[in-house]
Order: sequence, then C-alpha cells, then structure tokens
Amino acid sequence: MICPSCKSDMIVVEYNNIELDRCNDCHGVWFDSTELELLLKSLNLDSQNLLLDNIVKSPEAESSEKKQKCPICNKKMKKTNIGKHPELLIDVCPQKHGLWFDGGEVTQLLKHLAGEKPARQDAQQQVISFLGETFQAEA
Repeated sequence: MICPSCKSDMIVVEYNNIELDRCNDCHGVWFDSTELELLLKSLNLDSQNLLLDNIVKSPEAESSEKKQKCPICNKKMKKTNIGKHPELLIDVCPQKHGLWFDGGEVTQLLKHLAGEKPARQDAQQQVISFLGETFQAEA
C-alpha cells in the first residue's frame, strides 16, 4: 500500500490481530474500516464516538491542508475533526474504506482517551505499551 501523505510504501504492523498500515517516512497510520474501533476495544477504551459511520457523517472541517487520496479507492478523502481537547484533524474515506492519521495523531488520541478514565491505569499502560512496541513513538 502507498502512503496517501508522502507516497512512500507502507508496512503492515500487527497488534492484537489488528493489521495496521504504517508509513516509516511520515509515521502516518492507515486504519481500514473497523480497525480503529477494534484497537480501542482491545485497549478497553470507549470507541462509541469514533465509529467509522459517525466519522463519515460528520461535517467536513475547514483546513488549508491538502486533501489526501484514499490508498484503497484513490478518491479524495474528507478532512474531519475527531476527539475533544485536543481535537484532531484526520482524513476519512467517504466510501468508508478507512481513516488516515498523520504522524503522532494516533498517540494523541490514545493518550486522550486513556486520560478520560483515570481509574483505568491498565488501559493507560496498554496504550503506552502499544505505542512503544508498535509505533516506536515516545509515550
């Protein structure tokens, strides 16, 4: 698969039987249609507001960023905001093929979701482990 952001080849990274496509050059991550939801469930994090159908239906965000093309269907993806504090601008395929996160955005989302449930130290540890092992990012 080719990275929609920098056009480099992406590698497949497997975590808890979820295959993610990651670009080693720009560190972006492609989630196929249900993979984000599966990842969040595997980490015991609430994914109710992050279902692909809800993201696709959300309004397009104003942005000066160039629209990326879906690596599956090659159509321009919609820019939309997800999450709160911080709000993340991601790309979503209008054909529901998946979601594109620029480098570091998965880290921000997971840290935010783990932080929403302070009693869930186990989930926070899983996030840190996920980031360290899979994305080799600083947690």
